[in-house]
Order: sequence, then C-alpha cells, then structure tokens
Amino acid sequence: MMNIKALFIAFLLSISTAAFAQSDNVVYHIDNSATQATKGLRNVRNHLDVAPDTKIIVVTHAKGVDFLMEGAKDAKNANIDYAALVSALKSRGVKFEICEITLKNRKLNKDQFILDAEFTPSGVVRLAQLQNREGFAYIKP
Repeated sequence: MMNIKALFIAFLLSISTAAFAQSDNVVYHIDNSATQATKGLRNVRNHLDVAPDTKIIVVTHAKGVDFLMEGAKDAKNANIDYAALVSALKSRGVKFEICEITLKNRKLNKDQFILDAEFTPSGVVRLAQLQNREGFAYIKP
C-alpha cells in the first residue's frame, strides 16, 4: 500500500514539474491595441525583470496589430512611443508576430510596420500551436 502512495506522489510531482518547466515559454495575446498594448508591454517587461530566461512571443491580430505600426503611440499618453518599447523588449529576446490574415482583411502592407515585427500566416493558429504543440503558457493582458 505504501509503495502505491509513493508512486502516486512521484507521479504528481513529475506532472507539476513538467507544467512548471513549460512556463518558461509564454505567449502574450494582443487583439486590441487601445486596451492591451501599453499594459501588455509593461507585463512583458515585468515578466522578464523577474524571470529573465523566459522565452516570450507576443502574437497580435485584429486591432492588436496597430501598436506595431510605424509611428504608433498610446492614444491616452502620447509620450509612450511603442516602437521604442518594442525595440527594448526585442533586444531582450521577445518576438512580436503579426497576423497576415489581419493584413489582408484590413488592407494593410507589411512595410507599414516597425522592423522589429515578424509575420505569421494566422494569429489564432499561431496561438494554438504555441499552446498545444510547444507548451507555451497563455497570457492575455
């Protein structure tokens, strides 16, 4: 009986350890720049300040791509220049990805976006892949 309990406890510990290890990879989901961009960028910075080895990818789609456009600033605080914040986070290893379906639907061009941004065929598919296949934790600011 004692061996079964010990095996069960060992099993639970291995599951919790695996789940914890996966949290070293995090995807932040932004689909509305007006309500999420400043808060999300601050969350990412704070995340890296506490856990600097975390691999972070920010996936954007719909109106969430707007903060990655050239010259974008926070609507509530014009002193917040998104390109500078993104560049600082990019230098810390954060990837920023823009949904190409959004570009097509909104008739936007890739050259309208800052150089620090990358593109993905579908934002929602990318979110699902990162969570299900690659074990990324999901955060929506």
